Amino acid sequence: MSVAKLSVSHQNYLRAIWILGEWSAEPVTTSAVAQKVGLRLSTVSDALKKLTEQGLVAHSPYGAIELTEQGRALAVEMARRHRLIETFLVEMLGYRWDQVHEEAEHLEHAVSDFMVDRLDDLLGHPDRDPHGDPIPARDGSIASPDAVSLSTVADGARVRVERISDRDSELLRFFAEHGIGVGVPLAIYSGGPYSGSVQAVLDDGARSVALGQTATDAVWVSLAGAGS
Repeated sequence: MSVAKLSVSHQNYLRAIWILGEWSAEPVTTSAVAQKVGLRLSTVSDALKKLTEQGLVAHSPYGAIELTEQGRALAVEMARRHRLIETFLVEMLGYRWDQVHEEAEHLEHAVSDFMVDRLDDLLGHPDRDPHGDPIPARDGSIASPDAVSLSTVADGARVRVERISDRDSELLRFFAEHGIGVGVPLAIYSGGPYSGSVQAVLDDGARSVALGQTATDAVWVSLAGAGS
């Protein structure tokens, strides 16, 4: 089955389910999907029943939601479309990284498989989008970075930013204003007792910025070789 055979809403559901499990080991629930797609629980439950009947989702009442092999393949194709479009908008059309998510949300449903492959060729087959999310290859394979949440990093760690969630455009602008982006090395220090924050030090100590948990939860980093 091609993604073109799916309705726009079913495309959105499959990609949402896959994305919810991409950076988290937590079971994907109906409420999590509803929050991700911005719809009521009853609406999402009805849609999941239809996707289950189509053999794209495995889901029992009150249980975790899992994609079948075919469902996962379609979800990965939607992620590939979305992330290639985001990359094209930034690299070729001069969009900022905080502007591309909503545009890609609309465009991903309109482009053909042929156009997606042409974008991939034009961009030189990138493996990461502007936010650091891996772009699935044409065959569906994915090269994900070995990364952990910044919220879990120990005091004094030296890290390299690998991925920043694109969910909050204002937070992306905050990171950009403070020079924090994909590939940037950071030294992380505790913000002090009861502060609820860490100090992220950039440019070998020349700058630092306080990050609360909302910010650190949005950032994934690698430890090995950071700061070199």
